[in-house]
Amino acid sequence: MYPTYRMVVSTATLRHEGGRYVVKIGAADLGTGTWTTLPQIAADALGVDVEDVEARIGDTDYPIASVAGGSSGMTTWGSAVVEAARAFRDKFGSDPADGDEAEGSVSPPTGRYAMHAFGAQFVEAKVHADTGEIRVPRLLGVFAAGRIINPRTARSQFIGGMTMGLSMALHERSVLDPRFGHVVNHDFADYHISACADVGDIQAHWIDEYDPHVNAMGSKGIGEIGIVGTAAAVVNAVYHATGVRVRDLPVTLDKVLAQLPSRDASNARKRCRTQQ
Repeated sequence: MYPTYRMVVSTATLRHEGGRYVVKIGAADLGTGTWTTLPQIAADALGVDVEDVEARIGDTDYPIASVAGGSSGMTTWGSAVVEAARAFRDKFGSDPADGDEAEGSVSPPTGRYAMHAFGAQFVEAKVHADTGEIRVPRLLGVFAAGRIINPRTARSQFIGGMTMGLSMALHERSVLDPRFGHVVNHDFADYHISACADVGDIQAHWIDEYDPHVNAMGSKGIGEIGIVGTAAAVVNAVYHATGVRVRDLPVTLDKVLAQLPSRDASNARKRCRTQQ
């Protein structure tokens, strides 16, 4: 599970220009699909086609927006856009003139409800009997994350999150220099992350979920929920395969071999040395 956050600061303006609706908000698209989903949200709130909406983001000249983080971006920015659309319709109706403009801001959550996104991850893991090397042929995630605004971008985020969770479980480790506190492996040449070859089949699915309390769209953040269960699922799969419980990530072959029964571990080490 992962909390559904909505920041308390974000403002959007909606203006009618040249027969189209222009939404402005100082949000940022980090590759999560904001350029795509904000026009969809505005079009839905206005009751028009998405082709009639233009989003302008990523500029500090636009109204202030919260940061992109904590799976809070779209729930916060989208809420501001919906409020701006409602204010626009209340003020100008469905036949606005050029230059008509309205503004909307997010309101803080009431705190009356517990709001979370949910996910279940399933992992198939294979552990080499001699070397302790781990392979993950299949990774499956199923989620309940409120209203899915755009299925294509959502699936991409879920799969990306699960890939990051797999990377956390098997590869990622920061090495600090104890003298100065510097991160020694500070680039992708030395900091190992998951690649396409690390999982054969990765799938993300979701169930329809309606939650009227989270925000005006009924959406929940989906960036983190793909990550949080994956590492635990990988560790559990390794445990079921070997009987070895690793509690300090990443699960590397030395940690697996160190906890195997002494005879098996000794033989495995000998075979490893022979192969090297």
